[in-house]
Amino acid sequence: MAFGDSPYDQDMATAWEAFCDRLKQAGGRVFKDANPATALQRVDGFRYLTQNLSQAFDLALETKDPKFPSLLAFCSPTRKLGSDNADCVYLQAWIDGDSVYKLSGKKGTARMWNVTVQGPRSDKAYGNSAQLHEPFGDTPEANLFGHELKTNWDGSFELYIGGEQQGQNWLPTTKGSRKLFLRQYFDSWDEEAADYRIERVGMDGPRPMPTPGQMIEAMQWAGDFAYNVVDFWPEWTWPSGEAIDADALNRYNGKNVTRGGKQISAEADALEQKRGRLGTQMRWALQDNEAIILEFDADDSFWMITSEAMFGNSMDFLYRNVSYTPSRTRVDADGKVRLVLTAQDPGYANWIDNQGYTAGLLTFRAVMAAALPELHTMTVPVSELERHLPGSPRITPEERVGELRRRFQALQRRYRI
Repeated sequence: MAFGDSPYDQDMATAWEAFCDRLKQAGGRVFKDANPATALQRVDGFRYLTQNLSQAFDLALETKDPKFPSLLAFCSPTRKLGSDNADCVYLQAWIDGDSVYKLSGKKGTARMWNVTVQGPRSDKAYGNSAQLHEPFGDTPEANLFGHELKTNWDGSFELYIGGEQQGQNWLPTTKGSRKLFLRQYFDSWDEEAADYRIERVGMDGPRPMPTPGQMIEAMQWAGDFAYNVVDFWPEWTWPSGEAIDADALNRYNGKNVTRGGKQISAEADALEQKRGRLGTQMRWALQDNEAIILEFDADDSFWMITSEAMFGNSMDFLYRNVSYTPSRTRVDADGKVRLVLTAQDPGYANWIDNQGYTAGLLTFRAVMAAALPELHTMTVPVSELERHLPGSPRITPEERVGELRRRFQALQRRYRI
């Protein structure tokens, strides 16, 4: 048997060649102006592309049938996408508005837990002029936070999605519902990840095998996805200016930190109430001998910060200190949190490792909040850090090793790796 013996051969070959052409085009976008022309960041661009190529067909084919749902961790220590939060575990499952699903398992102990039903894709979902690429751009329809979830004594639960209301926990769907989105936001290294299972109520047979038409459609979807993850980021976030001012280097200046006493817009607020978080970004650019000091008031709120490369991909959070949350941060004697972003460890407890990159993004999230704190930044020579941080807590090399070990072990547990 050879090429042409099947009536589907030519269509499938054509679709595969188009997919390969799309990948070639995607590779060209690694060299965009926003991505610095350094060895580290050119490699990062291709690494980011290959990480997402590895999951393209998971999204487009393997988990795509909503009648046979499957939970997919589309971000992980080896897969970064969509300005991912280094201290959040993200999962998604494709669903439809006609079926009833049951999510069950154990809730875990993450400080913030959220399950959201996502509806039709909308060009207005994020307030930007261009619709975000698949699998994003959909609008939250209904959500359930961890404090609203009813569990048994051991943390076990059942959550029904769709159909008539039933059980202790239920989320409605609509005809346009297309995805279930699950988030766990972690603060302490001691918090445990949830254990989930999903099924469609009434499944009574095996999943059908893919057809040539479905395979061709998956090739088209996967090719567009692989291209768009390098084409859209980071520039997609820039036009609205809601969460970032692309021209403001080394300082936070998005509309959501400068308008109305740092309150977000009404449209964004309606969406963030379902997502449970408010975020803002800063573009940064540093020389090897420079550092950025980020300062804000300490309080009881839950905030999260992640250093990202230029495609909005979180830096190496498994092995490096690229993210912080309140429980892992030391507060200065004057009640301020001060973090230092630089390439080499300056010996301060709150050091954000920029991996030696010359440019990137720093994303701040306020969880279950309607406003952001005052975020002040200062760019200084590394040699002058002590003058600007006279009372900030220090850390020994041995303590840093222990800190990195706790990070590594906690993330192994979160992702079961």
